[in-house]
Amino acid sequence: MMAINRNRTNRQPSGGERWGSILVTVLVVVLMLSLAAYTFTEMMVAERQATEMFAREVAARSFADSGIELAAALLGNRSEAVLENYYHNPELFQAVLMRDSEADRGRGRFSIVATVENDTSGSAIRYGLIDESGKLNLNTLLRLGLEDEQLRDSLLQLPEMSIETADAILDWLDEDEQPRESGAENEYYETLSPPYSTKNGPLESLDELLKVRDVTPSLLFGEDSNRNGLLDPNENDGDASPPLDNADGVLQLGWSAYVTVYSRETNLKLDGTQRIDVNQQDLVELFDTLQQEFDEETAQFVAAYRLYGPYDPDVDTNGNNGSNTPGQTSQSLGGGSNSQPRGSGNQPEGSGSQSGSSGSGSSEESMRGGLNLSGEGQNQVNSLYDLIGAQVRGQVAGEETTLESPWADDPSEMQGFLPELLDVLATTSEGFIEGRVNISQARREVLLGIPEMDEQLVEAILGAQAYGAGGDLTGSSRATTGWLLIEGLVELEQMRKLDKYITLRGDVFRVQVVGYYDAGGPVSRLEAVIDASQDPPKIVSFRDLTDLGWGYSRSLLQSSGTGF
Repeated sequence: MMAINRNRTNRQPSGGERWGSILVTVLVVVLMLSLAAYTFTEMMVAERQATEMFAREVAARSFADSGIELAAALLGNRSEAVLENYYHNPELFQAVLMRDSEADRGRGRFSIVATVENDTSGSAIRYGLIDESGKLNLNTLLRLGLEDEQLRDSLLQLPEMSIETADAILDWLDEDEQPRESGAENEYYETLSPPYSTKNGPLESLDELLKVRDVTPSLLFGEDSNRNGLLDPNENDGDASPPLDNADGVLQLGWSAYVTVYSRETNLKLDGTQRIDVNQQDLVELFDTLQQEFDEETAQFVAAYRLYGPYDPDVDTNGNNGSNTPGQTSQSLGGGSNSQPRGSGNQPEGSGSQSGSSGSGSSEESMRGGLNLSGEGQNQVNSLYDLIGAQVRGQVAGEETTLESPWADDPSEMQGFLPELLDVLATTSEGFIEGRVNISQARREVLLGIPEMDEQLVEAILGAQAYGAGGDLTGSSRATTGWLLIEGLVELEQMRKLDKYITLRGDVFRVQVVGYYDAGGPVSRLEAVIDASQDPPKIVSFRDLTDLGWGYSRSLLQSSGTGF
């Protein structure tokens, strides 16, 4: 028995059992290798998909970048200055093909989209550029020579603006440390944690306003949280407190839709050549240039205006030039780039050689049109509208003469001469005119903030704007701001005051571009501000809005743009 049990305990496995254990081991190894190969394959597929997605994201970004470059190129080649073509032009800016493919997934495009200024429902977009001159320029506000109350009133037209916040903004912009009645200067900001100082100068971007007392993101950007200019469902559900998302069915725009820090226009003719500065010091050169551009009569009148100023027979019944009558009350215009009152052309004692007399001391080389132009003009043209319907009385060829303006105060004639007058002449030789508001694209709140504007005039301007709620051209576009005068909305004297505040053209534009594919894939949404007053145009602000989401459905980007 003992022998039998010992043999059973020490029995060696048979050949079949050994092969069975090896087979199990091989199966385990094969399974592990298969699992590793599957994992590697899955990882490679994921890497390939990630690489492809990255490449598509880069491509979508390039589509959007191309939209910005297109806008800059168009603005840099505006020989005709037909900006209406850039306000809403689906053929030029909608669903522009960048990469063609047989499959929708591979077909890439960009669209340049913008808000429709007079669409309060926030349900429409247009395909075009945003003229920054349609907004109130905060950086030029303090240069207008307005009283503090007028400055405050301009800001109080903005939605949800308070007196305290308006004064705080003005204190942030002005150069002094003296707070306004309800404002704030360093004595307030230095008590904050962490403390900081006021800017006391121009803003570089609107985002800086968030450092001003009481200014919040909801006030600055409104309820348009994704910056697409549309009232999306999540922006109208009432979950947030007013003025952000108050569920009233109206897109509550923030101040960024009404104010800017960029607007300006070139002081050039529409063809890009230099304008004639009627306030230049060299009157001989002024006369010769005007004679070449217009005629001798026009050159003589403008030069005489610079010498003697305007003549008002109703003020001076003795036939003497009112501007040279001692003790005459000047008639302040308030318009133009110069602050000298209309008709205030008082000359320094002993300046007889500059009075237009052809007596002793006159130089034959400085005589033009019977005027002695050897000196500098003692009168400034504050607004080109000063020259319309004006009279000048003074010495011409040795005789006391009254000259009539070649530009009559007659609306039937203005339509013919105003476009040329305002295009060719200027009241300054500066390269740029900053801060004037483009009344053809401005919103109601911006128009109400313009000095010399009243409710009735604002309503008339809004009613005459050439674009409908869908961004389409619904009326006739005007060539100059003079249409207010031609159509009898303002009198000539009011137009002279309004002139330095308003325009119909701007040279700085905001663009929002969406780069996308026809079906599936990533999207890129970019925003840039392009300053076309420079040659070549310069991008002065850039922002990537992609993190805020699509903003627009593909169907909207490739449809008429009248709904969402």
